[in-house]
Amino acid sequence: MDSRYWKIGFFTALTSFVLLILGVRTVLGHELIVNNYLTFAVFGLIVGIVSSLLLFYQLHIAFKLFMVVLVLAFAEMFRSFIMMDNEFSEAIGILSLFIISSFGLAISVIVQFLVKLLRKN
Repeated sequence: MDSRYWKIGFFTALTSFVLLILGVRTVLGHELIVNNYLTFAVFGLIVGIVSSLLLFYQLHIAFKLFMVVLVLAFAEMFRSFIMMDNEFSEAIGILSLFIISSFGLAISVIVQFLVKLLRKN
C-alpha cells in the first residue's frame, strides 16, 4: 500500500478525533473520561481506514463524496450542539454524525459503482 494512503487516512482519523473532542468538550462543556476518548479514537480510526481503503481500491469519486459527506456530518453535529437547547441535543448531534457518515459511505460507494458501470458500457 502506498504511503500517501496511510497519510491521508491518518490525517482523516486525527481530524475526526480532534473535531469530536472539540465538539463535546469545548462546545458542550462536558468533562471527558477515558471511555469518551477511546470511543472517539475508534470512530476516527474507522473513518481513516475507510478513506484509505477507498483510495487504495481506486474509488476516487467515492472518496471525494465521502469526504464531503463527512464534512457535512460534522457541520450538522456542531449545528445541533449550538442551536438546540433541549436535553437531547448532545445525543442528536452524535447520532446525526454517525448516521450521516454511514449513509454517506453507502451512497458514495453506490455512486462510484454506477459511474464505473456506465463508463464500462
